Amino acid sequence: MEKKFKLDPPKILVLGFATLILIGAILLTMPISTVDGQGLSFLNALFTATSATCVTGLVVVDTGTTFTMFGQWVILSLIQIGGLGFMTIATLFALLLGKKISLKERILLQESLNNLSMDGIVRLAKRILIFTAVIEILGAMLLAIRFSFDMPLKKAIYYGIFHSISNFNNAGFDLMGEFRSLTGYVEDPTISLTVCALITLGGIGFIVMNELFEYRKTKRLSLHTKVVLVSSSILVAVGTILILLLEFSNDKTLQPLSFTGKILASLFQSITPRTAGANTLNIPDLTQSTLLLIIFLMFIGASPGSTGSGIKTTTFTTLIGAVWSQIRGKEDVILFRQRIEYETIYKALTVTVSALFLVLTVTMFLTITEPGKDFLMILFEATSAFGTVGLSMGLTPELSPIGRCIIIFTMFAGRVGPLTIAFAVTMRRKPDAFRYPKGKIMIG
Repeated sequence: MEKKFKLDPPKILVLGFATLILIGAILLTMPISTVDGQGLSFLNALFTATSATCVTGLVVVDTGTTFTMFGQWVILSLIQIGGLGFMTIATLFALLLGKKISLKERILLQESLNNLSMDGIVRLAKRILIFTAVIEILGAMLLAIRFSFDMPLKKAIYYGIFHSISNFNNAGFDLMGEFRSLTGYVEDPTISLTVCALITLGGIGFIVMNELFEYRKTKRLSLHTKVVLVSSSILVAVGTILILLLEFSNDKTLQPLSFTGKILASLFQSITPRTAGANTLNIPDLTQSTLLLIIFLMFIGASPGSTGSGIKTTTFTTLIGAVWSQIRGKEDVILFRQRIEYETIYKALTVTVSALFLVLTVTMFLTITEPGKDFLMILFEATSAFGTVGLSMGLTPELSPIGRCIIIFTMFAGRVGPLTIAFAVTMRRKPDAFRYPKGKIMIG
């Protein structure tokens, strides 16, 4: 009897993202997608589609001046589906058609949302869609009102919608032209704070948003939510202070700005490495120390179950907790008076080491394919691709064809997760039939 071919959730997620990217790439090669009426080359279209679907924001061509309205809507659709996850979008259509969500689809939703339990997963998916609609509409309205002072109302509304969706999904695509991002609004509190709010809400994760929404009724927060909120707040606060100090006297960045402008710019540049990609300061003009800080923040990224990537704030916090426990000679890792299981610590270590290995390997290959380029620039680009951030020092448009293929793979791996890819291409794990005797090695 032939064995039935089955796809487990990780394989379906990987294939789903790959299919979505391919469809997007084909659409962007069509003449109707570009202003010149010739369409993009397949490699550039594949790069753009991957960047949009993986909500990265790295671009080889300028979004605002290269694409027609059709091409921009293709990119925006890829951003929305990629940010929420295609399973969430599929659930929306199933619910609209009155279809019952099967057990397999619930399992896929759980895997897609990185949720710990399958209980109430469909209700969570509904909430996610509502949260997304409300936040993006409010963001679009605020941005459109501000943009209306600088451009015709119709264009302002369109810009508001595009940038609201792009930044809530932590994509970083913009329509400002000439790769400027939001540098023209560096001292504008409305644009800066609205975009910062969109990025933050998209980056903390839907599970956290749902718990905060229900807090008035439950009066409790899970350990996961507490870790996400505290670690995210600390990273943003420390990042803002350090960027302010490091760039305060830099005449190419903060020095010409008012004190309020300096605070806004520092805050924005601290939040955007959480996988967003928009910027109000010219990235190549930042000092090397600030660039290293941003690389560190990009590597950590957003929180689980969000529109962002990176190793995630919870992973970083778990590792810091493990190190602190070892330094204090404690056996258990305690966070908020709760013990973290060893399985969680091992997973955090595996995710971090896998991510570090990927970033360093990609950096090494790019030093070969992009000779003569500054090492820090290459490391910055590789980390930005892995964290699906989208910040760039200007290397992406100059990448060789092989370099673009490497970054495409890195963005894809960063979005679906190194572990998901590993599980997707290997057999289902089985428990060991026996255990070896304990051994001892010297550490440190």
